[in-house]
Amino acid sequence: MTHTTVTPATTTITTAPSGLRSLYLIRIAFSLVWVALVLATSASLVSKDRPTVIAAVLLVVYPLWDVIATLLERRMAATGATNRVSTINMAVGLATTAGMVIAVFSTVGTALLVFGIWALLSGAIQLVVAIRRRRTVGAQWPMVISGGQSVLAGAATAAMSASATSGLSTVAGYSAFGAFWFLVSVVALSVRRG
Repeated sequence: MTHTTVTPATTTITTAPSGLRSLYLIRIAFSLVWVALVLATSASLVSKDRPTVIAAVLLVVYPLWDVIATLLERRMAATGATNRVSTINMAVGLATTAGMVIAVFSTVGTALLVFGIWALLSGAIQLVVAIRRRRTVGAQWPMVISGGQSVLAGAATAAMSASATSGLSTVAGYSAFGAFWFLVSVVALSVRRG
């Protein structure tokens, strides 16, 4: 699912895959740790509950990490070019982080609504990035699928955020699928390079 990072279109195929693979591996590790923490500490929370302090921190950190990862990828590209799509993605992530800071003082349902809207928007951005990157980097089909799933999962999470059965295990599943697609991307980039 969505964990969007954006590389300027001028990145060459010789330098981008190894940097992307490294960043994707870091993102996989982050997602797996995040999922484990959510499941161990907050999986029983449902939409009407107030988030615990641990749940609140986890919910705020997630979109903020996406902003940091996008910034890291932008710096790895080392082209000096400003990429409008990565700027939009970082702005959406920062707005989501701010929205999540407010949402965690309300209910889990409110936080799920914010998370769902973010997943939908960042999934759409990921689709744009993967389509643009397919010619310069290649092996972007996993990110296209991940972006599409993020759009659908984000819409579903936002729509079901007020349901009595919606809980943080939903977003843990979202993150776990994101880690899976980053792993598939690492493999695809490695096969393409080899």
